[in-house]
Amino acid sequence: MNKILTIAFLFFSITKVIVLAGCVNENDSNSRSLSKDTLAITTNNADTSSTDISEVPGKVNNIEKIYQKIEPDSLVAFAKTLTGIPYLYASIDPAKGFDCSGFITYVFNHFTITVPRSSVEFTNYGRTIDSNDAKPGDLILFTGTDSTIHVVGHMGIIESKKEGLLYFIHASSGKGKGVVITPFEKYYRSRFVKIIRVFPEEFITK
Repeated sequence: MNKILTIAFLFFSITKVIVLAGCVNENDSNSRSLSKDTLAITTNNADTSSTDISEVPGKVNNIEKIYQKIEPDSLVAFAKTLTGIPYLYASIDPAKGFDCSGFITYVFNHFTITVPRSSVEFTNYGRTIDSNDAKPGDLILFTGTDSTIHVVGHMGIIESKKEGLLYFIHASSGKGKGVVITPFEKYYRSRFVKIIRVFPEEFITK
């Protein structure tokens, strides 16, 4: 009888070890299967509990640790790789398309930087910059297509400044119908709200 109990106990112990080992391997496998962007967004969510950027206007959460060697020019360079992706309302998925704030969110999330999801949430976000002092990586805010309603409804990232003229990259629902680079000229000047900066000054090329 004792021999039977001993064999049963050993069988149970071995089975338990095998089951536990299987759970560990399964969890590890799931972690490795996450995409780079998913991992970046997961990191953001973990950070926001203590230093949520939306709660501290003008600050990027844990900026010194997050940025390391990431500079505005790197962010702009990545944004330009998305040129041509179609416009799709309320989307943040590059395989399907972007709306204007979805594009901004996707670009910043790529660098593990948390920003608001909707354009109107950028109204009191960051630091207001004079348009003459705008640099690549700054964000430019506009009203929606009805410029008489002075509420932020569209936005883009300053891409460059050539011969005094600003260019910005954005997900356009207009003729471009997608991620395009556009000069800051008459039509968009009529809808202009302001330019904001979320990068610390030491990251801005003088």
